Amino acid sequence: MKHVTQLKGTEVRWRCDADQLGFKTTKEVKPVQGVVGQDDAVDALRFAIECRAFGQNVYVRGISGTGRMSMVSDILKASQPQLNSKKEHCYVANFEQPDRPKLITLAAGEGHLFSQAMDELATYIAEDLRESLDSEAMAEEKSQAEDSLQKAIIEITEPFEQELKKQDLAMLNIQSNQGPQTIVVPVVDGQAMDPKSWQEKVTAGEISEQQQKELMEKQQRYARQLEDISRQVNDVKRTGYKDIRTVMENYICKLLGAQVKPIQEQLDYPEVHNFLAALKQDVIDQYFYKKNKDYRPQERYAVNVLLTRRADKQCPIVTERVPTLQNLLGTIESKWAENGPVMADHMSITGGSLLQADGGFLVLDARDLMTEPGAWKILIRTLKNALLEIVPAEMSWPFGQPSLKPEPIPVSIRVILLGDAGLYYFLDNQDADFPELFKVLSDFDSVIDRNAQGFQNYSAIIAKIIQEDGLFPFTAGAVAALIEHGARICAQKDKLTARFSRIADIAREAHYVAAKQKQPEVRAEDVTKAVQRTKKRAGLPARKFLEQMANGTLNVTTAGNKIGQINGLAVIHAGPIVYGFPSRITASIGAGRAGVIDIEGKAGKSGSIHTKGFEILGGLLRHMLPLKHPLTFSASVAFEQSYGGIDGDSASGAEFCCLISELTQIPINQGISMTGAIDQHGLIQAIGGVNEKIEGFYDACALTGLNGQQGVIIPASNAGDLMLRPDVQQACVDGQFSVYAVEHISQAMEVLMGQTAGLLVDGTYAENSIMGQAMKKAKQFWEHVHEKN
Repeated sequence: MKHVTQLKGTEVRWRCDADQLGFKTTKEVKPVQGVVGQDDAVDALRFAIECRAFGQNVYVRGISGTGRMSMVSDILKASQPQLNSKKEHCYVANFEQPDRPKLITLAAGEGHLFSQAMDELATYIAEDLRESLDSEAMAEEKSQAEDSLQKAIIEITEPFEQELKKQDLAMLNIQSNQGPQTIVVPVVDGQAMDPKSWQEKVTAGEISEQQQKELMEKQQRYARQLEDISRQVNDVKRTGYKDIRTVMENYICKLLGAQVKPIQEQLDYPEVHNFLAALKQDVIDQYFYKKNKDYRPQERYAVNVLLTRRADKQCPIVTERVPTLQNLLGTIESKWAENGPVMADHMSITGGSLLQADGGFLVLDARDLMTEPGAWKILIRTLKNALLEIVPAEMSWPFGQPSLKPEPIPVSIRVILLGDAGLYYFLDNQDADFPELFKVLSDFDSVIDRNAQGFQNYSAIIAKIIQEDGLFPFTAGAVAALIEHGARICAQKDKLTARFSRIADIAREAHYVAAKQKQPEVRAEDVTKAVQRTKKRAGLPARKFLEQMANGTLNVTTAGNKIGQINGLAVIHAGPIVYGFPSRITASIGAGRAGVIDIEGKAGKSGSIHTKGFEILGGLLRHMLPLKHPLTFSASVAFEQSYGGIDGDSASGAEFCCLISELTQIPINQGISMTGAIDQHGLIQAIGGVNEKIEGFYDACALTGLNGQQGVIIPASNAGDLMLRPDVQQACVDGQFSVYAVEHISQAMEVLMGQTAGLLVDGTYAENSIMGQAMKKAKQFWEHVHEKN
């Protein structure tokens, strides 16, 4: 049917003129460097890179594909961000609280020096210090201290011993049940008598009772003096032993001081000085007090340098592709003994990507991050507090193993988060910290302009793909075919897709096709063949649909006229590939007051958007049928042979036309299908998948034979999006198939029913118009119901 809305054959597909590209093959094209067509997004990203203010982390929104993290990393490297000073973080033992290792932060390159110096010091303590304690100088100092002690003891005990001698008494050390004990005993014939010997003499009658009585009195009197003397001796001994230990401690401190002095001079940090002071005390404790049999200085005093850095100004750039909690934070390696797990030490701590990115940039995929338990919470906490806790409080280690609690590490990290728009809005609404910590939005568009600059960008990108993958050169015609495919993927007027990963896939397959034919370069027909191959691989559902049409399983009519029946259009997805197919819609009407019923909705098969579209249909009925009485008919609309869920409002226009056909009993041309959403005033609104829907109906028509009366009605706002297959375009040029771009539902009804829709004037339509007949039929239904009442 001819109609003013019918598009010309040249309007259903845009063509790229290869002659205007300015080259014969891509050998003449310089490969692109960096990102093209995304100036605003790249500018925002550069701002986040160069601005060091708090919270200027960036969310990169919109880009997709396997190479997006590499792309952002390339932008970072090209920007060459500088860092004034790099730091190296080390953990050392905490001798007072072994479960809380101490953090020491040094300048870049000094961690290795510190570790090496401590290894040498630990070796000295383990191997040379003991020998130094046995040296002549140490022995002489110790001997002098011991002589002083002995002299002090003699000065206390000698007067007492002299007095005892005058009384024929002496001090004797014996072993009792309470342990070693000093007592006062008699001296007989110059021999000190122990209690047993004395008792034997008493039993033998050699000692009289008077002698025994006198001895007991003397013993009691001198025993009290002995207690005082013993207390004085013990005090002197304690002081003496302390002096001896002090001598030895001072000697050790002197020896260690000579060893640690170069370290202190080389690494003049308070933390290093404090650690070395604690180390000297620990060595003394281990030697003289604790006497730990498992004392291993090489392990105890080792330095764990978590990350080494070069002493330059280049910022670290870390891309974490598996952002698990462990990969972000690091871990503490388990330690086991014969009886099971034991407390790990400071050398068991390892750093993760958050530490590696300290002072620089960390690139993460937002969706991957959100799927890892606890990872998002830890990232936000680290950014918020500028502190990295390798073992957060809520982290539980397996088997109930005792866990270390290392000191938090001060970090400065700029995070670049890659994600889609949906996740961005989710985080912005659900996490109060997100907008404060990710203040920069780098919005990458999915399209670029379809103009000379866009063609130049495509050519340079294709040259880069060829260079990186080692593909054959592409002719200008092949590049033009890829640009056309970019317009097809994009399906937007005057735009090309910016999802270059899909263009790269077609380019690689086109190279494969050319290589199979032993061609030295890739031509336009190779690109066309590659596109066909990719569709064919995922085209089984579409082929099955046509088979079921052919054998009559699916009842879809593409010729003739029927009342209350129309071919709507839908799409199915197979990965990035989309296929369109017709769906038969029917309507029935009778007198009543139930209104318009959506059978899919009643069956629970209607999605929310389809339900909304159907409700709009009721509003459009009231708008286009401005009767003075209520609408008194019951109508139902159904998608026939549809057993799955239905969503989307692109069939609402077709549903309205089907309903008007049933109401007026005017048949619809079954060779014309329709897609387009409606509003309550009858305007036809844009839909998605327009190319695939048209091609799907074309294939259905071609199956039974084209008759020149077939075509598709689309919204006029989608006309600029058309990039139909060449065979469909040729059919339009030959007059075998038509595409109608309508702005209002009345235009669609005229194409479908072959009659004038009618113009509403003073509340009425022309009598023979489609809407005039609809008004008349609606009035008849009202009169019929009114008569019954």
